Amino acid sequence: MFYMLKGDRGGQALLLLLSIAVVLVPVLNLVVPEGHALHVSTFTVTLLGKYLAFALLAVAVDLVWGYMGILSLGHGAFFALGGYAMGMYLMLQIGDRGVYGNPDLPDFMVFLNWQEVPWFWQGFDNFWFAMIMVALVPGLLAFVFGALAFRSRVTGVYLSIMTQALTYALMLAFFRNEMGFGGNNGLTDFKDILGFSLQSDSTRVALFIASAAALALGYLACRAIVVSRLGKVVVAIRDTEDRVRFIGYRVDHIKLAIFTFSAVLAGIAGALYVPQVGIINPGEFSPLRSIELVVWVAIGGRATLYGAVLGAFIVNYSKTYLTGAAPEVWLFALGALFVLVTLYLPNGLAGLSKKKEAAA
Repeated sequence: MFYMLKGDRGGQALLLLLSIAVVLVPVLNLVVPEGHALHVSTFTVTLLGKYLAFALLAVAVDLVWGYMGILSLGHGAFFALGGYAMGMYLMLQIGDRGVYGNPDLPDFMVFLNWQEVPWFWQGFDNFWFAMIMVALVPGLLAFVFGALAFRSRVTGVYLSIMTQALTYALMLAFFRNEMGFGGNNGLTDFKDILGFSLQSDSTRVALFIASAAALALGYLACRAIVVSRLGKVVVAIRDTEDRVRFIGYRVDHIKLAIFTFSAVLAGIAGALYVPQVGIINPGEFSPLRSIELVVWVAIGGRATLYGAVLGAFIVNYSKTYLTGAAPEVWLFALGALFVLVTLYLPNGLAGLSKKKEAAA
């Protein structure tokens, strides 16, 4: 681990902050009484957990865009698929506590007069099966899509358009009631996870800790890739793909491996996001969502990994604040921030620390 973080001051700071947070936040929420100045509300814990899930998603995007040069506008699809896999498990845990009191069918299936759970819902009543699907479904989609695209040597803006078309097609499909995923309303009204109430403060803290751990492990895994020999080849593919191919490397295989791994990380982020926000719907497939992910990484700083985390936190905190204080200016503020960073900080906010290190 120390080898992976050598020279990565941003990563070291990130892991240190995560270590402090997983100790401090639970104590301030569960031990410090409400009304005390140092008390951290359960709402804040949930909000921080959501930001951590977004940060893991941003790291996944940075891996393929920052280091391999693939501007993916479809990672929102992998995030949503992981979220739906988790949502299906949570829906089947409701049992007869739903609005219609049916112990076998989720409420939306009862409303649509379905008589039984579809075959593709089978197994999702088991947590272990759902967790396998969280990684397998996004990974399999990325593998199939990437195998076709990379073998055909689709690159640049054409590949970006294809990834966006993929997520848009999935959004349209999931909006349909007959797909069996809740249609426009999606999956919601979750009650518990692994037998623990999702309304409990301790469960919210546990989800926060799980999100922090997933971000730390995801960061370390991506860092292990970029500092390895494979990582050097990945960067070479980004800079001069034809030359790497002429040397003898199987460029399409390397692209496929990294793209699939990134999709799995995005799926895990989606699975952590859903129980904390309490809903997953087709809006998560929106092309605008995937474009927003790219903005997070660009603002934080491409090809740094920790910059992606920084960007995800800054943009989403700003979104939370501005949508409450001045909702009509939120999109203008995001656009202005993106333009200013692009013009004056082409390497993102993480580029500031690099400039200071170079000056020192």
